[in-house]
Amino acid sequence: MSDTKLIQRAEDVLYKTYNRFPVVFDYGKGVRLYDTEGNEYLDFGAGIAVMALGYGDEEYTQAVEKQLHKLTHISNLFYNEPSIKAGEKLLKAACMDKVFFTNSGTEAVEGALKIAKRYHYNKLHEAMGDGFDGCEEKEMDMTGEIIAMNHSFHGRSLGALSVTGNAHYQEPFKPLIPGIRFADFNDLDSVKALINDKTCAIIMETIQGEGGIYPAKKEFLEGVRELCDKHELLLILDEIQCGMGRSGSLFAWQEYGVKPDVVTVAKAIGNGLPVGAFMACGKAGQAMVPGDHGSTYGGNPLVTAAADAVLTIFEKRRIPDHVKETGAYLADKLEGLAASCDAIKERRGVGLIQGLEFTVPVAPIVSDALLNQKLVLISAGTNTIRFVPPLVIEKADVDEMIEKLKKAIDSVI
Repeated sequence: MSDTKLIQRAEDVLYKTYNRFPVVFDYGKGVRLYDTEGNEYLDFGAGIAVMALGYGDEEYTQAVEKQLHKLTHISNLFYNEPSIKAGEKLLKAACMDKVFFTNSGTEAVEGALKIAKRYHYNKLHEAMGDGFDGCEEKEMDMTGEIIAMNHSFHGRSLGALSVTGNAHYQEPFKPLIPGIRFADFNDLDSVKALINDKTCAIIMETIQGEGGIYPAKKEFLEGVRELCDKHELLLILDEIQCGMGRSGSLFAWQEYGVKPDVVTVAKAIGNGLPVGAFMACGKAGQAMVPGDHGSTYGGNPLVTAAADAVLTIFEKRRIPDHVKETGAYLADKLEGLAASCDAIKERRGVGLIQGLEFTVPVAPIVSDALLNQKLVLISAGTNTIRFVPPLVIEKADVDEMIEKLKKAIDSVI
Protein backbone atom coordinates (compact mmCIF):
# COMPACT_ATOMS: atom_id res chain seq x y z
CA MET A 1 0.00 0.00 0.00
CA SER A 2 1.32 3.46 -0.90
CA ASP A 3 2.19 6.10 1.65
CA THR A 4 -0.63 8.27 0.30
CA LYS A 5 -3.31 5.70 1.10
CA LEU A 6 -1.87 4.99 4.55
CA ILE A 7 -1.73 8.70 5.32
CA GLN A 8 -5.35 9.13 4.32
CA ARG A 9 -6.38 6.24 6.56
CA ALA A 10 -4.48 7.86 9.42
CA GLU A 11 -6.24 11.18 8.81
CA ASP A 12 -9.58 9.36 8.90
CA VAL A 13 -9.03 7.74 12.29
CA LEU A 14 -6.39 9.60 14.35
CA TYR A 15 -7.39 12.61 16.43
CA LYS A 16 -5.94 15.67 14.69
CA THR A 17 -3.57 17.09 17.32
CA TYR A 18 -0.42 16.84 15.18
CA ASN A 19 0.49 18.26 11.79
CA ARG A 20 2.46 15.29 10.57
CA PHE A 21 5.00 15.15 7.76
CA PRO A 22 3.84 13.09 4.72
CA VAL A 23 6.10 10.12 5.48
CA VAL A 24 5.20 6.67 6.86
CA PHE A 25 8.19 5.05 8.54
CA ASP A 26 8.33 1.27 8.50
CA TYR A 27 11.47 0.23 10.37
CA GLY A 28 14.85 1.42 11.58
CA LYS A 29 18.39 0.11 11.85
CA GLY A 30 21.17 1.85 13.72
CA VAL A 31 20.74 5.57 13.10
CA ARG A 32 18.76 5.05 9.87
CA LEU A 33 15.01 4.99 9.26
CA TYR A 34 13.23 3.42 6.29
CA ASP A 35 9.80 4.39 4.99
CA THR A 36 7.16 2.11 3.49
CA GLU A 37 8.42 2.91 0.00
CA GLY A 38 11.96 1.81 0.79
CA ASN A 39 13.64 5.22 1.16
CA GLU A 40 16.50 5.52 3.68
CA TYR A 41 16.79 8.48 6.07
CA LEU A 42 19.53 9.65 8.41
CA ASP A 43 17.87 10.30 11.76
CA PHE A 44 18.94 13.33 13.81
CA GLY A 45 15.67 13.55 15.73
CA ALA A 46 15.62 10.15 17.48
CA GLY A 47 11.86 10.26 17.97
CA ILE A 48 12.30 13.58 19.85
CA ALA A 49 15.37 12.51 21.84
CA VAL A 50 14.03 9.05 22.66
CA MET A 51 16.00 6.47 20.66
CA ALA A 52 19.29 6.79 22.52
CA LEU A 53 20.62 3.41 21.34
CA GLY A 54 19.29 3.82 17.83
CA TYR A 55 17.07 1.25 16.16
CA GLY A 56 17.32 -2.52 16.46
CA ASP A 57 20.04 -2.65 19.13
CA GLU A 58 20.48 -6.40 19.62
CA GLU A 59 21.31 -6.44 23.33
CA TYR A 60 18.41 -4.15 24.19
CA THR A 61 15.98 -6.08 21.98
CA GLN A 62 16.93 -9.41 23.52
CA ALA A 63 16.39 -8.08 27.05
CA VAL A 64 12.94 -6.75 26.17
CA GLU A 65 11.97 -9.90 24.27
CA LYS A 66 13.03 -12.10 27.18
CA GLN A 67 10.76 -10.18 29.55
CA LEU A 68 7.94 -10.14 26.99
CA HIS A 69 7.78 -13.92 27.18
CA LYS A 70 7.76 -13.90 30.99
CA LEU A 71 5.46 -11.17 32.32
CA THR A 72 4.36 -7.79 30.97
CA HIS A 73 2.02 -6.49 33.68
CA ILE A 74 1.01 -7.32 37.23
CA SER A 75 -0.02 -3.92 38.76
CA ASN A 76 1.60 -2.06 41.63
CA LEU A 77 -0.26 -4.14 44.18
CA PHE A 78 2.66 -6.56 43.88
CA TYR A 79 6.45 -6.42 43.48
CA ASN A 80 8.31 -7.23 40.29
CA GLU A 81 12.06 -7.75 39.87
CA PRO A 82 12.70 -5.62 36.75
CA SER A 83 11.38 -2.47 38.46
CA ILE A 84 13.59 -3.15 41.48
CA LYS A 85 16.70 -3.66 39.34
CA ALA A 86 16.02 -0.58 37.21
CA GLY A 87 15.22 1.46 40.30
CA GLU A 88 18.44 0.48 42.03
CA LYS A 89 20.54 1.42 39.00
CA LEU A 90 18.74 4.72 38.47
CA LEU A 91 18.96 5.82 42.10
CA LYS A 92 22.64 4.92 42.32
CA ALA A 93 23.42 6.91 39.18
CA ALA A 94 21.40 9.93 40.32
CA CYS A 95 22.32 9.79 44.03
CA MET A 96 18.63 9.89 44.90
CA ASP A 97 16.66 8.08 47.60
CA LYS A 98 13.36 7.01 46.00
CA VAL A 99 11.96 6.52 42.51
CA PHE A 100 8.46 6.22 41.06
CA PHE A 101 8.13 4.84 37.53
CA THR A 102 5.61 6.48 35.21
CA ASN A 103 4.39 5.90 31.66
CA SER A 104 5.71 9.18 30.26
CA GLY A 105 7.66 12.34 30.93
CA THR A 106 4.50 14.37 31.46
CA GLU A 107 3.39 11.94 34.15
CA ALA A 108 6.80 12.27 35.78
CA VAL A 109 6.32 16.05 35.96
CA GLU A 110 2.86 15.57 37.47
CA GLY A 111 4.38 13.39 40.17
CA ALA A 112 7.12 15.94 40.87
CA LEU A 113 4.51 18.69 41.28
CA LYS A 114 2.57 16.52 43.70
CA ILE A 115 5.70 16.00 45.78
CA ALA A 116 6.10 19.78 45.97
CA LYS A 117 2.48 20.27 47.01
CA ARG A 118 2.64 17.50 49.59
CA TYR A 119 5.96 18.83 50.92
CA HIS A 120 4.32 22.24 51.48
CA TYR A 121 1.29 20.62 53.12
CA ASN A 122 3.52 18.63 55.47
CA LYS A 123 5.50 21.76 56.41
CA LEU A 124 2.32 23.62 57.35
CA HIS A 125 1.12 20.72 59.46
CA GLU A 126 4.46 20.50 61.22
CA ALA A 127 4.43 24.24 61.90
CA MET A 128 0.89 24.20 63.31
CA GLY A 129 1.42 21.12 65.43
CA ASP A 130 -1.45 19.07 66.83
CA GLY A 131 -3.78 22.05 66.84
CA PHE A 132 -3.91 22.23 63.06
CA ASP A 133 -6.13 19.23 62.38
CA GLY A 134 -8.79 20.37 64.79
CA CYS A 135 -8.81 24.02 63.77
CA GLU A 136 -12.32 24.83 62.54
CA GLU A 137 -12.47 28.57 63.23
CA LYS A 138 -9.96 29.53 60.55
CA GLU A 139 -9.54 28.01 57.12
CA MET A 140 -5.84 27.79 56.33
CA ASP A 141 -4.54 28.77 52.90
CA MET A 142 -2.82 25.59 51.79
CA THR A 143 -1.74 26.92 48.39
CA GLY A 144 1.88 26.11 47.77
CA GLU A 145 3.24 28.36 45.05
CA ILE A 146 5.68 27.02 42.48
CA ILE A 147 8.07 29.14 40.47
CA ALA A 148 8.53 28.00 36.86
CA MET A 149 10.41 29.52 33.92
CA ASN A 150 9.26 31.49 30.91
CA HIS A 151 9.75 29.67 27.58
CA SER A 152 9.85 26.32 29.38
CA PHE A 153 8.08 23.13 28.38
CA HIS A 154 7.04 20.37 30.78
CA GLY A 155 4.17 18.61 29.01
CA ARG A 156 0.55 19.07 27.95
CA SER A 157 -1.49 17.62 30.84
CA LEU A 158 -3.15 20.29 32.99
CA GLY A 159 -0.53 20.12 35.74
CA ALA A 160 2.47 20.07 33.45
CA LEU A 161 0.88 22.73 31.24
CA SER A 162 0.45 24.96 34.29
CA VAL A 163 4.23 25.17 34.72
CA THR A 164 4.94 25.45 30.98
CA GLY A 165 5.94 29.03 30.26
CA ASN A 166 4.22 29.39 26.90
CA ALA A 167 0.93 31.31 26.69
CA HIS A 168 0.14 29.79 23.30
CA TYR A 169 -0.08 26.31 24.81
CA GLN A 170 -1.90 27.45 27.96
CA GLU A 171 -4.58 29.83 26.69
CA PRO A 172 -7.27 27.35 25.47
CA PHE A 173 -7.16 25.37 28.72
CA LYS A 174 -7.38 28.04 31.41
CA PRO A 175 -7.97 28.18 34.30
CA LEU A 176 -4.96 26.04 35.13
CA ILE A 177 -3.49 25.13 38.50
CA PRO A 178 -3.29 28.25 40.71
CA GLY A 179 -0.16 29.43 42.45
CA ILE A 180 2.27 29.17 39.52
CA ARG A 181 4.55 32.16 38.98
CA PHE A 182 6.99 32.60 36.10
CA ALA A 183 10.56 33.88 36.26
CA ASP A 184 13.04 34.43 33.45
CA PHE A 185 15.43 31.57 32.79
CA ASN A 186 19.04 32.44 33.63
CA ASP A 187 17.92 35.59 35.50
CA LEU A 188 18.44 34.96 39.22
CA ASP A 189 17.00 38.32 40.29
CA SER A 190 13.70 37.50 38.59
CA VAL A 191 13.52 34.30 40.64
CA LYS A 192 14.36 36.07 43.91
CA ALA A 193 11.59 38.60 43.30
CA LEU A 194 8.92 35.89 43.22
CA ILE A 195 9.78 34.03 46.43
CA ASN A 196 7.37 34.50 49.31
CA ASP A 197 6.15 32.53 52.32
CA LYS A 198 3.88 30.41 50.11
CA THR A 199 6.62 29.32 47.70
CA CYS A 200 7.35 25.62 47.99
CA ALA A 201 9.37 24.74 44.88
CA ILE A 202 11.20 25.95 41.79
CA ILE A 203 10.93 23.87 38.61
CA MET A 204 13.02 24.20 35.47
CA GLU A 205 14.69 22.27 32.69
CA THR A 206 18.44 22.04 33.19
CA ILE A 207 18.64 22.71 29.44
CA GLN A 208 15.54 24.26 27.92
CA GLY A 209 14.59 22.11 24.93
CA GLU A 210 11.34 23.15 23.25
CA GLY A 211 12.11 26.78 24.11
CA GLY A 212 15.10 26.82 21.76
CA ILE A 213 18.00 24.83 23.36
CA TYR A 214 19.18 27.10 26.16
CA PRO A 215 21.48 25.53 28.77
CA ALA A 216 21.27 26.93 32.28
CA LYS A 217 24.20 29.15 33.22
CA LYS A 218 26.28 27.65 36.01
CA GLU A 219 25.94 30.70 38.25
CA PHE A 220 22.17 30.71 37.71
CA LEU A 221 21.69 27.08 38.68
CA GLU A 222 24.00 27.47 41.67
CA GLY A 223 22.11 30.60 42.71
CA VAL A 224 18.72 28.88 42.48
CA ARG A 225 20.06 26.00 44.57
CA GLU A 226 21.21 28.50 47.22
CA LEU A 227 17.78 30.16 47.22
CA CYS A 228 16.08 26.81 47.67
CA ASP A 229 18.35 25.95 50.60
CA LYS A 230 17.85 29.36 52.21
CA HIS A 231 14.04 29.31 51.95
CA GLU A 232 13.52 25.53 52.37
CA LEU A 233 12.18 25.11 48.84
CA LEU A 234 12.42 22.05 46.61
CA LEU A 235 14.50 22.31 43.45
CA ILE A 236 12.86 20.25 40.69
CA LEU A 237 14.92 19.67 37.55
CA ASP A 238 13.15 18.39 34.47
CA GLU A 239 15.65 16.22 32.60
CA ILE A 240 13.16 14.40 30.41
CA GLN A 241 14.88 15.59 27.23
CA CYS A 242 18.36 16.64 28.35
CA GLY A 243 18.98 13.76 30.77
CA MET A 244 20.02 10.15 30.25
CA GLY A 245 23.44 10.88 28.77
CA ARG A 246 22.47 13.51 26.21
CA SER A 247 24.60 16.24 27.81
CA GLY A 248 27.69 14.06 28.12
CA SER A 249 26.87 13.14 31.73
CA LEU A 250 24.11 10.72 32.66
CA PHE A 251 22.20 13.70 34.06
CA ALA A 252 22.76 17.24 32.87
CA TRP A 253 22.79 18.61 36.42
CA GLN A 254 25.94 16.58 37.04
CA GLU A 255 27.71 18.87 34.56
CA TYR A 256 27.04 21.72 37.00
CA GLY A 257 27.57 19.94 40.30
CA VAL A 258 24.14 21.15 41.46
CA LYS A 259 21.97 18.39 42.86
CA PRO A 260 18.17 18.77 42.76
CA ASP A 261 15.69 17.55 45.36
CA VAL A 262 13.49 16.05 42.65
CA VAL A 263 14.42 15.08 39.09
CA THR A 264 12.26 13.82 36.24
CA VAL A 265 13.43 11.54 33.42
CA ALA A 266 11.81 9.75 30.48
CA LYS A 267 12.43 9.57 26.71
CA ALA A 268 15.84 7.84 26.38
CA ILE A 269 15.41 5.73 29.51
CA GLY A 270 13.08 3.37 27.63
CA ASN A 271 14.67 3.65 24.17
CA GLY A 272 11.21 3.68 22.62
CA LEU A 273 9.10 1.93 25.24
CA PRO A 274 6.81 4.21 27.29
CA VAL A 275 8.53 4.69 30.64
CA GLY A 276 9.51 7.69 32.72
CA ALA A 277 10.32 8.32 36.35
CA PHE A 278 10.54 10.93 39.04
CA MET A 279 13.18 10.60 41.74
CA ALA A 280 13.52 12.42 45.03
CA CYS A 281 15.88 12.69 47.97
CA GLY A 282 15.80 14.00 51.54
CA LYS A 283 12.44 15.33 52.71
CA ALA A 284 11.17 15.25 49.14
CA GLY A 285 11.81 11.52 49.12
CA GLN A 286 9.60 11.08 52.18
CA ALA A 287 6.86 13.60 51.40
CA MET A 288 4.21 11.34 49.88
CA VAL A 289 2.65 8.32 51.57
CA PRO A 290 0.61 5.31 50.36
CA GLY A 291 -2.52 6.55 48.63
CA ASP A 292 -1.01 9.87 47.53
CA HIS A 293 -0.03 8.71 44.05
CA GLY A 294 -0.47 5.72 41.79
CA SER A 295 -0.39 4.28 38.29
CA THR A 296 -1.94 1.15 36.81
CA TYR A 297 0.76 0.60 34.20
CA GLY A 298 3.64 2.56 35.72
CA GLY A 299 6.68 0.44 36.57
CA ASN A 300 5.38 -2.67 34.83
CA PRO A 301 7.89 -5.49 34.25
CA LEU A 302 8.20 -4.97 30.50
CA VAL A 303 9.12 -1.28 30.43
CA THR A 304 11.34 -1.47 33.49
CA ALA A 305 13.20 -4.39 31.92
CA ALA A 306 13.79 -2.03 29.00
CA ALA A 307 14.99 0.72 31.37
CA ASP A 308 17.27 -1.74 33.15
CA ALA A 309 18.75 -2.80 29.81
CA VAL A 310 19.32 0.82 28.76
CA LEU A 311 21.11 1.65 32.02
CA THR A 312 23.23 -1.50 31.78
CA ILE A 313 24.21 -0.75 28.17
CA PHE A 314 24.97 2.89 28.97
CA GLU A 315 27.47 1.82 31.61
CA LYS A 316 28.97 -1.05 29.64
CA ARG A 317 29.50 0.95 26.45
CA ARG A 318 30.33 4.23 28.22
CA ILE A 319 27.65 6.04 26.26
CA PRO A 320 28.06 9.41 28.07
CA ASP A 321 31.78 9.45 27.18
CA HIS A 322 30.91 8.78 23.56
CA VAL A 323 28.41 11.66 23.70
CA LYS A 324 31.08 14.03 24.97
CA GLU A 325 33.32 13.20 22.02
CA THR A 326 30.72 13.17 19.26
CA GLY A 327 28.87 16.12 20.83
CA ALA A 328 32.00 18.26 20.70
CA TYR A 329 32.49 17.24 17.07
CA LEU A 330 28.87 18.10 16.24
CA ALA A 331 29.17 21.48 17.97
CA ASP A 332 32.33 22.27 16.01
CA LYS A 333 30.71 21.37 12.69
CA LEU A 334 27.60 23.42 13.50
CA GLU A 335 29.79 26.39 14.43
CA GLY A 336 31.52 26.07 11.06
CA LEU A 337 28.18 25.99 9.29
CA ALA A 338 26.97 29.01 11.25
CA ALA A 339 30.09 30.95 10.29
CA SER A 340 29.47 30.30 6.60
CA CYS A 341 25.74 31.06 6.54
CA ASP A 342 24.40 34.57 7.12
CA ALA A 343 20.94 33.18 7.92
CA ILE A 344 22.24 31.40 11.04
CA LYS A 345 22.26 33.57 14.15
CA GLU A 346 24.03 31.24 16.61
CA ARG A 347 24.63 27.71 17.87
CA ARG A 348 23.63 26.67 21.39
CA GLY A 349 23.76 23.47 23.37
CA VAL A 350 25.95 20.81 24.92
CA GLY A 351 26.66 17.19 24.05
CA LEU A 352 24.06 15.81 21.68
CA ILE A 353 21.37 18.36 22.41
CA GLN A 354 22.28 21.20 20.06
CA GLY A 355 20.39 24.01 18.39
CA LEU A 356 20.97 26.32 15.43
CA GLU A 357 18.98 29.55 15.59
CA PHE A 358 18.19 31.11 12.22
CA THR A 359 17.07 34.61 11.33
CA VAL A 360 14.14 33.07 9.45
CA PRO A 361 11.56 30.36 10.27
CA VAL A 362 13.11 26.90 9.98
CA ALA A 363 10.02 24.88 9.03
CA PRO A 364 10.81 25.02 5.28
CA ILE A 365 14.39 23.87 5.93
CA VAL A 366 13.26 20.98 8.13
CA SER A 367 10.70 19.95 5.52
CA ASP A 368 13.16 20.09 2.62
CA ALA A 369 15.72 18.14 4.63
CA LEU A 370 13.19 15.37 5.21
CA LEU A 371 11.52 15.17 1.82
CA ASN A 372 14.45 15.92 -0.48
CA GLN A 373 17.63 15.16 1.49
CA LYS A 374 16.22 12.23 3.49
CA LEU A 375 17.43 13.78 6.75
CA VAL A 376 15.22 13.77 9.85
CA LEU A 377 15.44 17.00 11.84
CA ILE A 378 13.04 18.69 14.26
CA SER A 379 12.55 22.28 15.32
CA ALA A 380 12.54 23.97 18.72
CA GLY A 381 10.37 27.01 18.38
CA THR A 382 9.96 28.96 15.16
CA ASN A 383 13.55 29.80 14.30
CA THR A 384 15.67 26.99 15.78
CA ILE A 385 16.59 23.58 14.41
CA ARG A 386 17.11 21.03 17.16
CA PHE A 387 19.72 18.27 16.86
CA VAL A 388 18.96 15.37 19.20
CA PRO A 389 20.20 12.27 17.34
CA PRO A 390 20.63 8.77 18.75
CA LEU A 391 23.49 8.86 21.24
CA VAL A 392 25.33 6.20 19.24
CA ILE A 393 25.97 8.36 16.16
CA GLU A 394 29.52 8.53 14.83
CA LYS A 395 31.49 11.44 13.38
CA ALA A 396 30.83 10.17 9.86
CA ASP A 397 27.09 10.53 10.54
CA VAL A 398 27.67 14.13 11.63
CA ASP A 399 29.58 14.85 8.41
CA GLU A 400 26.78 13.37 6.32
CA MET A 401 24.17 15.35 8.22
CA ILE A 402 26.03 18.63 7.67
CA GLU A 403 26.21 18.05 3.92
CA LYS A 404 22.51 17.23 3.71
CA LEU A 405 21.62 20.24 5.85
CA LYS A 406 23.71 22.55 3.64
CA LYS A 407 21.75 21.38 0.61
CA ALA A 408 18.44 21.94 2.39
CA ILE A 409 19.47 25.45 3.45
CA ASP A 410 20.67 26.32 -0.06
CA SER A 411 17.41 25.03 -1.50
CA VAL A 412 15.23 27.16 0.76
CA ILE A 413 17.20 30.33 1.49
